[in-house]
Amino acid sequence: MGNQNKDLLQNKEVIDEIGRHRWIESEKAGHDIGFEQAAEDWLKRFSSAWIQYHLPQRTEEPKEIKPNTQKVAEAPKKAVRRRASSYYR
Repeated sequence: MGNQNKDLLQNKEVIDEIGRHRWIESEKAGHDIGFEQAAEDWLKRFSSAWIQYHLPQRTEEPKEIKPNTQKVAEAPKKAVRRRASSYYR
């Protein structure tokens, strides 16, 4: 297993996914396949898609940060609240 996969195995959500995968694959096989086999299979088949969905910042290329050269728009002036004069006479 790669270093990234070892990091994934520290994530509770991934452990839960592997548990579900273990159950499904064990049902198909007719016997308990065990956590190690389920983890290896899940990491091989589903980890990339899981990372892209749950941790998209890990898969994105770092973007070059450019200084902001645009002018900042002036904040709109607040409207003056006027009271109805008939209520305060």
